[in-house]
Amino acid sequence: MEIKRIDVYTDDRFSRKVLDQHGCFLVDGLPCEVEIFSDYEAVVRGGSRETYLQLIEEFRFFTPHITKFFDNNGELIKEYPPAPIFKIPVAEIQPSQFFIDEDKIAAIRSFIHSPQDIIIQVMKHQGRYISLDGHTRLYYAVLEGWDIVRAVEAEVSADILGFVKEAQKRKIYAPKDMELVSHSEYEDKWNRFCDAYLG
Repeated sequence: MEIKRIDVYTDDRFSRKVLDQHGCFLVDGLPCEVEIFSDYEAVVRGGSRETYLQLIEEFRFFTPHITKFFDNNGELIKEYPPAPIFKIPVAEIQPSQFFIDEDKIAAIRSFIHSPQDIIIQVMKHQGRYISLDGHTRLYYAVLEGWDIVRAVEAEVSADILGFVKEAQKRKIYAPKDMELVSHSEYEDKWNRFCDAYLG
């Protein structure tokens, strides 16, 4: 089975709301959506129901705090143990990314309305928390002047500490230190770095 996450914000095959949430996928070429509707719940629609369990596993790589999944008829597909969510000061979070895409900032404005709406993945390391994902949401919190966000601890690949080291070389020690760039600059700078680093 081939699962491809859609990383653009305009695609007529999907709803704009779910595109903004980054919950759109092609599963064996068929459009599928995973729409978050609460802190821990989402609805899965489109494609073939037989593919939903694998799609959910792929989706939870990015959003481990979502633990309850329903189909479009409200029937439960899969439920996981709850993921403990806790509050964390934004200034205490060490990013593992350098750049923020201004198009992504524009997209999350449609569903992030308060600090309560932000839940990111972190890992604890040397007395601080490293952000594994959700860097755009963190930077948006900085722009809005929000001091506290919510987080969930998640497993991490060994590569993440290398990304943190590279971030610190660039004097990035907190979300406010990341650089906001245009979408084309982001695609060039961040993707080029990732390709070279992981290549």
